[in-house]
Amino acid sequence: MPCYAAEPDSLSVQIGQMLMIGFRGLSVAESPEIEADIVQRHIGGIVLFDYDIPSKSPSRNISSPEQLSRLTLELQKLSGIPLLIAIDQEGGNVSRLKPAKRFPVSVSAEHLGRLNNPDSTRAAARQTALTLKAMHIGMNLAPVADLNTNPDNPVIGKLQRSFSADPAVVTWNIKLVCSTYRDEGIIPTLKHFPGHGSSTTDTHLDFTDITASWSDKELEPYRDMIASGYRDAIMTAHVFNDKLDSLYPATLSKATLDGMLRGRLGFKGVILSDDMQMRAIADHYGLETAIKLAIDAGVDILIFGNNTSYDPAIASKATYIIHSLVAKKIITPERIDLSWHRIMKLKQRYHLDRS
Repeated sequence: MPCYAAEPDSLSVQIGQMLMIGFRGLSVAESPEIEADIVQRHIGGIVLFDYDIPSKSPSRNISSPEQLSRLTLELQKLSGIPLLIAIDQEGGNVSRLKPAKRFPVSVSAEHLGRLNNPDSTRAAARQTALTLKAMHIGMNLAPVADLNTNPDNPVIGKLQRSFSADPAVVTWNIKLVCSTYRDEGIIPTLKHFPGHGSSTTDTHLDFTDITASWSDKELEPYRDMIASGYRDAIMTAHVFNDKLDSLYPATLSKATLDGMLRGRLGFKGVILSDDMQMRAIADHYGLETAIKLAIDAGVDILIFGNNTSYDPAIASKATYIIHSLVAKKIITPERIDLSWHRIMKLKQRYHLDRS
């Protein structure tokens, strides 16, 4: 197993590995800020989009398979430690790789859940994994483990992102997806912990309280996956649930992430935040407070997608804040080291250095 050596300022490298950043540009030449983030700030991850929401532009990172393949190779070559290059390619409505740009047609999780046929689910997952592999994208921010408990949910049910309202159907299908991804060397990411399926509002847009609608059965897919040995990645939800934490939404909740996900459920893999710039977080917490609470809660990788709002200096700001929190002894070097080791284990397990 390869061992990635830290550079002289190992704290800077470790902090950088905890950041996954989005950017504008179809090539590195168009994006000097992301080059600096990789080379100078040692960021560990990149998240790609096909559409730029703040500018309402259909041009972001993806124009064709040939262009995307060049871009991901350019990005990877800049980094001393292999990057986690990630994308939301769930299938159906949430697909960054669209047929209009000459990528294969993909089906939704809801469609596969209705079929509930292992061959269909494996075939769809394999097509996605092979497409990502050809594009040098090593991580999919999928599959969705949310239960379709509210079909009118604007961000899950209405977009057909959930396999089913039945936890057993969800678990069966996400197991098939994850094992198929793994066979092709693609890192899966279960989302959105501890469950976003019952919400009536969208965390991209506002504070989302699921206290009255959430139930413990929404943990079943995670419980079953972890019990069967799942140790890759899990993404948090920005939902507020007074049953789990009376103060903070899940991404910022130590009780939810450290207490429940790590403690009660026994998850030993990498925890990713949902996008820290989404309004459920950004409108209610300052950047420093949000970063401090997320790290204290147990988040290993902070995602700044730069696609709710756009800030080319976000990686620089986040890096400075984390260094400052360590300098002030608010966050310990040991806490940073814990995330570093989890991230490195994940990268090494998937042999990203051989891509």
